[in-house]
Amino acid sequence: MAHSLNCVLIIGSAPDAVNAKQWDLSVFSSCVAINNAWQVTEDWDYLIYPEDFPLERLPPKVDQPSKQLIDARDFVPQQNRYGGFVYAGGTMAFTAGYWALGALKPNVLAFLGCDMVYAASDGKPTHFYGQGRADPLRQDITLQSLEAKSVRLMAMAQSQACAVVNLSELPQSRLLFPRASIEDFPLHQDPHEGIHLPAKSLDASAIQRALLAEKELAYMVPSGRYWEKAHEFDESKLNDIDSMWLEAAATPR
Repeated sequence: MAHSLNCVLIIGSAPDAVNAKQWDLSVFSSCVAINNAWQVTEDWDYLIYPEDFPLERLPPKVDQPSKQLIDARDFVPQQNRYGGFVYAGGTMAFTAGYWALGALKPNVLAFLGCDMVYAASDGKPTHFYGQGRADPLRQDITLQSLEAKSVRLMAMAQSQACAVVNLSELPQSRLLFPRASIEDFPLHQDPHEGIHLPAKSLDASAIQRALLAEKELAYMVPSGRYWEKAHEFDESKLNDIDSMWLEAAATPR
């Protein structure tokens, strides 16, 4: 179908990622699967994965020209365009978001299965394929506040006229994106009307303060391997920047 808007779906590995199985993904211009999420649906267009992703977990064979594998050679340059991994947050949900912003230039970026909320150790699955490693919860200087990092991504998207929404139906999420539903993406978009999605109003002055603080710190690792330089970064200063991003999303009184 012809799309009046460039709507990109990003699918992670949370248990509710399987909701995509029941959706008509033709409402999206493209679908980006993260790591193992290519197993959720055959209708993915891009599979993005980090350097340490086990190669045996990649699809057996990708010979369709419509399907592309995206690795560090592709996403590191895009990530650097948006300030680098230290400020963006070193976990694949955010990396996929920034890569999509730079490479696909969407009007809408919709997330599913990326809430980064993990079941307690009660036997419930942490991922759609069962038990997995809670990567975003690891001790990492770039992941002190997942909420702040989600606000930063949202601000960067809004700066290029892209709306960001969360299609999750889970009661909790570490993402501060506004919630939306698959029903908000009609099969037949009116090119004159587009689609109507909930929007999050961000504080422009707080955004500018956060960006200025990032620029002054100048924590850039062009290779993308920020962990090799982590000892050079000031945790408290990064925490201060997180606070600025959270302030940008605070509801005005």
